[in-house]
Amino acid sequence: MLLIGRDLSPFVRRCAITLKLYGMAFERAEYSTATQLDEIRQYNKLGRVPALHLGEGETLIDSSAILDHLDELAGDRALMPRAGAERRSALRIVHHALGVADKTVVYTYERNPAIRDPEHISERWLGRLSGQAAGGLTALEEALQDREWYVGNSMTQADITAAVVYDFVRFMAQNFLEKTPCPRLSALCDRLSELDAFRETSLDQYR
Repeated sequence: MLLIGRDLSPFVRRCAITLKLYGMAFERAEYSTATQLDEIRQYNKLGRVPALHLGEGETLIDSSAILDHLDELAGDRALMPRAGAERRSALRIVHHALGVADKTVVYTYERNPAIRDPEHISERWLGRLSGQAAGGLTALEEALQDREWYVGNSMTQADITAAVVYDFVRFMAQNFLEKTPCPRLSALCDRLSELDAFRETSLDQYR
């Protein structure tokens, strides 16, 4: 398997971490959407990451589709609950987190002078994006309560994705967290950052 994209993307990183946690062999093509769109389009015509090339002309796109495939391969070790209330809870957390990631990415692009001319930056649009991200972060913080894990008694994809997204926000848009402190989510992120799969994909490589 070949994973396309850099760990700076939370969507790519959650796939890389999951592959490592499952112990599945894979290679990397760490292409940047900012400078290597042509290379990415060899695997995904949308020019988006992540993409997971499975060989023999088959490539999966979108992190949720990729992780669904990896869970199928993992069988009983799958990090997403299979059914019922726990699965619904995990999906709710995952998609709140992905929503925060989406808003943070757009916010970052909007403020990037290489993408948006400074005179065309909309402060009203930035305020809307930061407000939506704050709402998602609040939902994640409240859902964790005082538990060790979001769902059940062990780590699930909900914990992985929430931690990855929080770390991304902390790296790219620290001002979000000044208005919406998330001490429980921060503690979860710091705890998971001690795992090899998280350390090996750390955002420190982009500092």
